Amino acid sequence: EVQLVESGGGLVQAGGSLRLSCTASGFTFDGYAIGWFRQAPGKEREGVACITMSDGLTYTLTSVVGRFTISSDNAKNTVFLQLSSLNAEDTAVYYCAADPANKPNFCSGYGLLPTYHYWGQGTQVTVSS
Repeated sequence: EVQLVESGGGLVQAGGSLRLSCTASGFTFDGYAIGWFRQAPGKEREGVACITMSDGLTYTLTSVVGRFTISSDNAKNTVFLQLSSLNAEDTAVYYCAADPANKPNFCSGYGLLPTYHYWGQGTQVTVSS
Protein backbone atom coordinates (compact mmCIF):
# COMPACT_ATOMS: atom_id res chain seq x y z
CA GLU A 1 0.00 0.00 0.00
CA VAL A 2 1.35 3.39 -0.98
CA GLN A 3 1.35 5.80 1.93
CA LEU A 4 2.80 9.19 2.75
CA VAL A 5 3.15 10.20 6.36
CA GLU A 6 3.84 13.71 7.62
CA SER A 7 5.21 14.47 11.06
CA GLY A 8 6.72 17.34 13.00
CA GLY A 9 3.77 19.66 13.30
CA GLY A 10 2.69 21.25 16.54
CA LEU A 11 2.10 24.46 18.45
CA VAL A 12 4.81 27.09 18.25
CA GLN A 13 5.07 30.74 19.21
CA ALA A 14 5.35 33.42 16.59
CA GLY A 15 8.95 33.72 15.45
CA GLY A 16 9.64 30.09 16.17
CA SER A 17 10.62 27.20 13.93
CA LEU A 18 9.49 23.69 13.09
CA ARG A 19 10.81 20.97 10.83
CA LEU A 20 8.24 18.84 9.07
CA SER A 21 9.08 15.42 7.69
CA CYS A 22 7.46 13.36 4.96
CA THR A 23 8.21 9.68 4.64
CA ALA A 24 6.86 7.07 2.26
CA SER A 25 5.90 3.45 2.52
CA GLY A 26 5.08 1.18 -0.37
CA PHE A 27 7.29 3.03 -2.82
CA THR A 28 10.52 5.00 -2.99
CA PHE A 29 10.86 8.63 -3.89
CA ASP A 30 13.27 7.89 -6.75
CA GLY A 31 12.04 9.67 -9.87
CA TYR A 32 9.33 11.53 -7.99
CA ALA A 33 8.67 15.14 -7.19
CA ILE A 34 7.62 15.83 -3.62
CA GLY A 35 5.54 18.85 -2.81
CA TRP A 36 4.51 20.51 0.42
CA PHE A 37 1.12 22.17 0.60
CA ARG A 38 -0.86 23.89 3.32
CA GLN A 39 -4.50 24.57 3.91
CA ALA A 40 -5.82 27.02 6.44
CA PRO A 41 -9.46 26.95 7.58
CA GLY A 42 -11.71 28.42 4.92
CA LYS A 43 -8.90 28.75 2.40
CA GLU A 44 -7.80 26.80 -0.63
CA ARG A 45 -4.90 24.41 -0.50
CA GLU A 46 -1.70 26.28 -1.33
CA GLY A 47 1.57 24.86 -2.63
CA VAL A 48 4.60 26.09 -0.71
CA ALA A 49 7.57 24.07 -1.95
CA CYS A 50 8.62 21.31 -4.29
CA ILE A 51 11.71 19.16 -4.82
CA THR A 52 12.60 16.69 -7.53
CA MET A 53 14.37 13.77 -5.95
CA SER A 54 16.54 12.85 -8.94
CA ASP A 55 18.44 16.14 -9.07
CA GLY A 56 17.48 18.02 -5.91
CA LEU A 57 16.06 20.99 -7.77
CA THR A 58 13.62 22.97 -5.66
CA TYR A 59 10.99 25.62 -6.09
CA THR A 60 9.45 27.65 -3.29
CA LEU A 61 6.41 29.90 -3.06
CA THR A 62 7.67 33.46 -3.36
CA SER A 63 5.94 34.65 -0.20
CA VAL A 64 7.78 32.12 1.99
CA VAL A 65 11.22 32.26 0.38
CA GLY A 66 13.80 32.83 3.08
CA ARG A 67 11.55 31.34 5.75
CA PHE A 68 10.66 27.88 4.39
CA THR A 69 13.25 25.47 3.02
CA ILE A 70 12.63 22.11 1.41
CA SER A 71 15.30 19.42 1.48
CA SER A 72 15.62 15.67 1.21
CA ASP A 73 17.46 12.66 2.54
CA ASN A 74 17.24 10.22 -0.33
CA ALA A 75 18.80 7.40 1.66
CA LYS A 76 15.99 7.68 4.22
CA ASN A 77 13.28 8.29 1.61
CA THR A 78 12.36 11.43 3.50
CA VAL A 79 11.67 15.03 2.54
CA PHE A 80 11.79 17.86 5.02
CA LEU A 81 10.23 21.29 5.19
CA GLN A 82 12.00 23.66 7.56
CA LEU A 83 9.69 26.42 8.75
CA SER A 84 11.28 29.51 10.31
CA SER A 85 10.15 32.92 11.50
CA LEU A 86 6.64 31.57 11.75
CA ASN A 87 3.67 33.88 12.09
CA ALA A 88 -0.04 33.37 12.71
CA GLU A 89 -0.74 33.35 8.96
CA ASP A 90 1.31 30.16 8.67
CA THR A 91 -1.22 28.28 10.79
CA ALA A 92 -2.58 25.47 8.63
CA VAL A 93 -2.59 21.76 8.00
CA TYR A 94 0.54 20.94 6.06
CA TYR A 95 0.47 18.10 3.54
CA CYS A 96 3.13 16.38 1.52
CA ALA A 97 2.39 14.91 -1.87
CA ALA A 98 4.23 12.84 -4.45
CA ASP A 99 4.02 12.69 -8.21
CA PRO A 100 6.16 11.14 -10.92
CA ALA A 101 8.39 13.97 -12.13
CA ASN A 102 7.77 13.13 -15.77
CA LYS A 103 7.79 16.67 -17.10
CA PRO A 104 10.86 18.87 -17.58
CA ASN A 105 11.35 21.51 -14.89
CA PHE A 106 8.54 19.89 -12.95
CA CYS A 107 8.80 21.93 -9.77
CA SER A 108 8.97 25.36 -11.36
CA GLY A 109 6.25 24.54 -13.86
CA TYR A 110 3.83 22.38 -11.89
CA GLY A 111 5.23 21.84 -8.42
CA LEU A 112 2.89 24.15 -6.53
CA LEU A 113 -0.28 22.92 -8.23
CA PRO A 114 -2.42 20.51 -6.15
CA THR A 115 -2.50 17.85 -8.87
CA TYR A 116 -0.19 15.33 -7.26
CA HIS A 117 -0.95 11.63 -7.42
CA TYR A 118 -0.31 10.65 -3.79
CA TRP A 119 -1.16 12.65 -0.67
CA GLY A 120 -0.49 12.32 3.02
CA GLN A 121 -3.01 12.95 5.78
CA GLY A 122 -1.43 16.18 6.91
CA THR A 123 0.12 17.57 10.07
CA GLN A 124 -1.25 20.56 11.96
CA VAL A 125 0.94 23.61 12.46
CA THR A 126 -0.43 26.21 14.85
CA VAL A 127 1.40 29.47 15.45
CA SER A 128 0.39 31.46 18.50
CA SER A 129 0.86 35.22 18.50
